[in-house]
Amino acid sequence: MAETTERAVLPKGFRSAEQGWPALHRIPHPPHRLPVLGDVIGSSRSTPVQDSVRLARRLGPIFRRNAFGREFVFTWGARLVADLADESRFAKHVGLGVANLRPVAGDGLFTAYNHEPNWQLAHDVLAPGFSREAMAAYHPMMLSVAARLTEHWDRAAADGRWVDVPGDMTKLTLETIARTGFGHDFGSFERARPHPFVTAMVGTLSHAQRLNNVPPPLAPLLLRRANRRNTADIARLEHIVDEVVRRRRADGHAEGDLLDRMLETSHPRTGERLSPENVRRQVITFLVAGHETTSGALSFALHYLSLHPEVADRARDEVDRVWGQSPEPAYEQVARLRYVRRVLDESLRLWPTAPAYSREATEDTVLADEHPMRRGAWTLVLTPMLHRDPEVWGADTERFDPDRFDPRAVRSRPPHTYKPFGTGARACIGRQFALHEATLVLGLLLRRYDLHADPGYRLRVTERLTFMPRGLRLRPDRRRAPRPDAPGRAVGDGAEPVGEERRTGG
Repeated sequence: MAETTERAVLPKGFRSAEQGWPALHRIPHPPHRLPVLGDVIGSSRSTPVQDSVRLARRLGPIFRRNAFGREFVFTWGARLVADLADESRFAKHVGLGVANLRPVAGDGLFTAYNHEPNWQLAHDVLAPGFSREAMAAYHPMMLSVAARLTEHWDRAAADGRWVDVPGDMTKLTLETIARTGFGHDFGSFERARPHPFVTAMVGTLSHAQRLNNVPPPLAPLLLRRANRRNTADIARLEHIVDEVVRRRRADGHAEGDLLDRMLETSHPRTGERLSPENVRRQVITFLVAGHETTSGALSFALHYLSLHPEVADRARDEVDRVWGQSPEPAYEQVARLRYVRRVLDESLRLWPTAPAYSREATEDTVLADEHPMRRGAWTLVLTPMLHRDPEVWGADTERFDPDRFDPRAVRSRPPHTYKPFGTGARACIGRQFALHEATLVLGLLLRRYDLHADPGYRLRVTERLTFMPRGLRLRPDRRRAPRPDAPGRAVGDGAEPVGEERRTGG
């Protein structure tokens, strides 16, 4: 059994901030707080994170909100977030929205409490599945799925049609994680409607967020029909995943993919294996988290590329130089797209698709020498505001500028100021998978198409625990073949990897 220290076992259940922040009165909150209801004036049930971003601009780097008597503390100031990254005093907190997913994901990697042993067991068993060697093996399958996307976009380009960017990116990333991780094909590009897995997943994510916006005593009454739908969605997800696992057990190995590791690999030290129930939970976790956030990141990046043709031209020139006339890029060539990667990083800065993460104190402490916290107290790190802290990013934080991730600019910033994948030991295990996939796909699309924005579109963002642009469509036009330049040194070639998450490990 993976070791669990007593220090890590913290009180269970939701803990309102007044239980853990002795000087809570010093933390500002919105005006016009109402009895019982709390800070509901001017808030929207459909965009709670964006509401918090608007409040953060007025209230400062740490503030609190009250919802139906439950008190939440939000942090985003760079100095505070850097202190929260101290793993000797803070750890991941499974916040309310994430805890609402436990009926479907249980003690999967994303939703496990720190004291649950299956988290460390699964992490240790699955980590080799994201090694460089494993990533190189996934690369051909990523190319195969991307070819299905470009076939679809080629038809749209020939007909002069618009493409549904979030919908197509969701199909792409679901098929990519399903094929590379589990040897399964959902047939997303052959379907007129989303796969039932996607429909059920969106339902469970939306329900988890909806639970945050209803007074807990009234939830069984007000959400009776929604709870029934959620139960049906969970049953559908479990049925689909159980069928994937059943087929694998019947058909045998798939050359060491993630599912093989879950079913066949023992912990290198203890010899333990994942239980059948935990295998189901991990598969659901990877299928949901492994495609939902990456599809959002690609969608936002394509939105900004369509609005900034000078950025798209510069990125396209890099792709043409690095890949030359190769019909398909080699694994190593993707990492050389340094400027394309900056485009992705800057998109994740403005719209981190996982827009918040929670940290809890593992001992009585004082946050940034200013705010006392009792053991078990927690706070929600508001990543979109951390990425807009003017003390770090300058006065023009809303401006899209990939050169913020030039290596010199990255070195000039303090650590822990860029956190699209969380932080510390519980940071996203698949972040390098997501970054390789997204950089590859952006390179392929830039090489093949000119991207035209809908002139009437204004960015609106949907929240379902993740961020996704709503109603985004583009018109792709096929380009002529890349110029016959020999592959050469790309922008930034030979410099250190770009993106602070590589530097800090968070």
